Amino acid sequence: QVQLVESGGGLAQPGGSLRLSCAASGGFIRTYGMGWYRQAPGKQRELVASITRGGSTNYADSVKGRFTISRDNVKHTVYLQMNSLKPEDTAVYYCTAGPSPIGGDYWGQGTQVTVSS
Repeated sequence: QVQLVESGGGLAQPGGSLRLSCAASGGFIRTYGMGWYRQAPGKQRELVASITRGGSTNYADSVKGRFTISRDNVKHTVYLQMNSLKPEDTAVYYCTAGPSPIGGDYWGQGTQVTVSS
């Protein structure tokens, strides 16, 4: 059973940065696609960024040029570097993994990101 644990969320000012981490255990993570989703209050969960097992990345239009997803298969960890944060980035961010290029089979518990002055 794959377990995912997110960390790195918190409060940031507009224009600031945060780095989310997702530590994975219990499975062959290096063979999985992994992704970050987010869900704001009253909104549906949306894909923010994903990375295939080969390292190809995909981003939502709203975060292109500001967010970067990366993975370290030795440490079984995926990261989301978030720069130039905006209030509309405020949401609970979830890590996911799975055979699909965008994960979806296993989920973390989520980490809150709040962007406010």
